Order: sequence, then C-alpha cells, then structure tokens
Amino acid sequence: MNKNLLITSLVVLVVAGGVGFYGGMKYQQSKVPTRQFGNFAGRTGGGTGGTGGNNAFRPVNGQILSVGNNTMTVKLNDGSSKVVILTGTTQINKAAQGTTADLTAGTTVSVFGQTNSDGSVTAQSVQLNPIARGNQAPGQ
Repeated sequence: MNKNLLITSLVVLVVAGGVGFYGGMKYQQSKVPTRQFGNFAGRTGGGTGGTGGNNAFRPVNGQILSVGNNTMTVKLNDGSSKVVILTGTTQINKAAQGTTADLTAGTTVSVFGQTNSDGSVTAQSVQLNPIARGNQAPGQ
C-alpha cells in the first residue's frame, strides 16, 4: 500500500509541476515586452515597405540633402535617397532637444518612422549626428 501511495504522490507532483510550468510559460508569454525603438512600443516590421497594419519600421540613416516644408530628403549610404515626412509630433534629438532649424543639408541623421506606400517615411524621431554602428547594412 505504501508503494502505491508513493507512486501516486510522485505522479501528482509531476502532473502538478507540469501544469505549473505550462501556466508559468503562458503567463510569461503575456508579459513579454514588444520590440521597442525609443518611443515606438509595439511597432515591429521587417522588409522595406508595406501597407496596412504591418508597416516597415526601419531607421533611415544618411546625410540630409535638402529640407523643405515638413519634409527632408536623406541621401542613404548606398547613394539612393529617401523622402522623410516631418510632422508636428516628430521628435528631433541631438545632445540636447533639437528643432527643425537643426535639420540642415550635410547633417548626418537617423530617422525612425513608418514607411508609406509611396516609399517615403513619416518620421517619428530624427537623431542628429548618430553614433556610427559597424553592423548596419548599407542604406540603413
């Protein structure tokens, strides 16, 4: 009888441990943070463009070619260029808070925002004179 009680107890412990483990995994999955870039929680993306709910969210790195009314054109490392749309909520950062007056031709920038269907990018954030990172692909 003691042997059966021991086996039953072990089975109950193993099942309870498995249920607890499964419950813990499900709980942890619900708490995993989304990918974040600065203030852009929940935005994910791959690829170079798209429409709908999964817009690409990739940085645009290069030198400013020109600045217009709520837009700027950035020359990418591969020689191509990208139009960046600036909105009233676009954050412009440098060592201190910047403004659109800091966006001048020849300034190196990293732009974070959503790629639009026409290939332009609506900027959420512009980083002036970003630190170069050796692991970036050309044009990024």
